[in-house]
Amino acid sequence: MLAAFTFNTAENLPVGLLELISESLSVSVPAVGLLVTGYGLTVAVVSLPLAHVMRAVPRRHVLTGVLGALVVSSLLAALADSYGLLLVARLLTALAQALFWAVMGPVAVGLFAPEGRGRVVGALSVAGSCALVLGVPAGTWLGRHSGWPVPVAGLAVLGLVSLVTIAVLLPTSRPEEERAAYGTHPDARRFGVVLAAGTLSATGAFAGFTYMVKFLGDVSGFAPGTVGVLLVAFGVACLAGVSITGALLDRFPDGALSAAVTTQAVGMLGLYASGTAPVAAVFFLVLMGGALGPVFMTTQNAMLRCAPGRTDMALAANSGSYNAGIAAGAALGGLVLPLAGVRGTFLAGGLLTVGSGAVLLAGWLLPGRGHPGSARNR
Repeated sequence: MLAAFTFNTAENLPVGLLELISESLSVSVPAVGLLVTGYGLTVAVVSLPLAHVMRAVPRRHVLTGVLGALVVSSLLAALADSYGLLLVARLLTALAQALFWAVMGPVAVGLFAPEGRGRVVGALSVAGSCALVLGVPAGTWLGRHSGWPVPVAGLAVLGLVSLVTIAVLLPTSRPEEERAAYGTHPDARRFGVVLAAGTLSATGAFAGFTYMVKFLGDVSGFAPGTVGVLLVAFGVACLAGVSITGALLDRFPDGALSAAVTTQAVGMLGLYASGTAPVAAVFFLVLMGGALGPVFMTTQNAMLRCAPGRTDMALAANSGSYNAGIAAGAALGGLVLPLAGVRGTFLAGGLLTVGSGAVLLAGWLLPGRGHPGSARNR
């Protein structure tokens, strides 16, 4: 959980430090923004290849390796005196995170009985969501008072604590022999359905979310200070969403995914239709926030169930496609914005999320057959 919190904070911390880094390194704010975009694209591209290359390495060694890379890259970033060096450090962190999300799930849930694995996925997701609610705001505050390298270096400390804990306490075993190395209900068609639905949902969400600040200011009429408070409320809603969904994930794994996608669609389309009314805007903003985290969490949980092969490969594919959806959504929103305004980005995102729900519905109507290896991990 600490490692998940640290990686997610590392990924998003530059968002809160954009201007500080820009002034310190004498580069433009958009250039600093590329540190976040490039990070996501790197994770999207390398997740599956890295997981494949490391498929035979014991998970304890992989996790200590990626956490070691996080520590080194965080220290390198904190000491960077040029944009190029900071970019290299960010790419190293992205490579580590891509592999971390592929192996972390099977390792963590493999320590527990199958009937309790949803709660484990939920706990890890809560930790990741806390990065947006606590990690990034705390890092931003610390950066403004002590300089942006200080919170970046702090990530190295958190990463070192996780590294030592895992290196000392996690058992060493061959990856294919771990209890969660394979899906409990392998189904190649279901795997494809969840992968497609998750990608569509991510594309839809970030087509609008990327321009949330502009929407709340231009459409809903909130003052800049209020917009900041609303973004905190959005993060709290996300944390509440993953907490509630995690508690129900073992009993309703498929229903939880459908409910999260449906809630996201209602939130986005509600913002498009009623966002000019401040009260309605807050209501639908909270709905969207409450769904954003659970969508990814429930797709990750589904991968542990329906992976047609190794779960680490399935999780790598899911993480890569989700990050590709984030990048595609931001790009789509940028195309829609000058044509249909900021409200149009939420309409486009809401319709894509409806498409994600349609894919899930089709998956329910056309049930697939399980893989003969489904008993392997029971």
